[in-house]
Amino acid sequence: MANISDYIDWRGDLDFSASPFNEVDNLVLSELCFIDFENIVPSPKDGGAVALGKAAEEFLKKNGPADKISMGLLIPDEIPLLLEKAASSRRFRDTYVRGYVNIVDTERQTQFSATTYLLGDGTEYVAFRGTDDTVVGWKEDFNMSFLSEVPAQTEAVAYLDIAACSSALPLRIGGHSKGGNLAIYAALKSIPQIQSRIINIYNNDGPGFKRPVREEPGYKRIAGKIITLTPHLSVVGSLLEHELNYDVVESDGKGLLQHDGFTWHVIGTRFVRLEDTSPASKRLEESLRNHLNELDTEQRKCFVNGLFGAIESTGASTLSEINEDRLRSAYKIAASIMSLDKKTRELVTKTLALLMKEISGIKAASKPAKQRQ
Repeated sequence: MANISDYIDWRGDLDFSASPFNEVDNLVLSELCFIDFENIVPSPKDGGAVALGKAAEEFLKKNGPADKISMGLLIPDEIPLLLEKAASSRRFRDTYVRGYVNIVDTERQTQFSATTYLLGDGTEYVAFRGTDDTVVGWKEDFNMSFLSEVPAQTEAVAYLDIAACSSALPLRIGGHSKGGNLAIYAALKSIPQIQSRIINIYNNDGPGFKRPVREEPGYKRIAGKIITLTPHLSVVGSLLEHELNYDVVESDGKGLLQHDGFTWHVIGTRFVRLEDTSPASKRLEESLRNHLNELDTEQRKCFVNGLFGAIESTGASTLSEINEDRLRSAYKIAASIMSLDKKTRELVTKTLALLMKEISGIKAASKPAKQRQ
């Protein structure tokens, strides 16, 4: 079945006047947001913009052939190929890129990145990056279970404000994984004048929120603009409170791999829809909710600190580094876990076992999809 890369093969010769912006374009831009545009795309402070083709050329000159670039343990290696293909297509060749930001701060427990695309249809798409390969990025995700607002959400609100004030163009906002959460959060916290310019907000299998946000005035003003897409088996999208209305997308991924946007099936300008998430996804969501509801805020904090204290004991800053030296990492993690109290130790051990089982086979399992291109 076709994916977002095949979509550019099909629709790449049509500009936005011939075929208006659609949900598949949204995911393309959300995936391209994972590209490291440092010293290639101007920051909000620097101002200005660069053509997508020029940005792609500079990125590939800096990093080598697109099919040889590794994006890390959990980020699809197909993304540089998607960049190369999009930049050479008629559909995206008039796109300009600006406002690149990338913050990884272990002290603040923050991982935040965003990019703004000026599209050929006279609109701009503000893309928030999802969780990357960094340990601090994953810890921030887990911090959402006990914090009302994590630093990345604060950064997203400020970023959207700057992006919106830099032009008077209509806005689309989106992101994949945590990026989808940031897109909704930034939109609901923005002022009414900015909210009125928003066309749509795309949440591509992003986690929900610790507290219900549906009663907030800002959320009520944007609720009808939110488009939430989730695969048949959703793990990340099942976390915390999420939108009541969502569309289920068909995927050829297995288990957690359905979170990978390159496994989502595309026909024409839409993703293939299913009636509902799988029974396994519903059981997982119920299990996660019940598990978290059993813990009060302080217990959740202890659990997250214990889990990532064990991971950080390896000295690794990325999951790739842990995966490369599994034996040494496992030894250090086990030693760290032994210092935890019994209940926290049990929760941490179960969670780590699940995480390591899922991530250990992701790269190997995703290679067939890459070879199809």
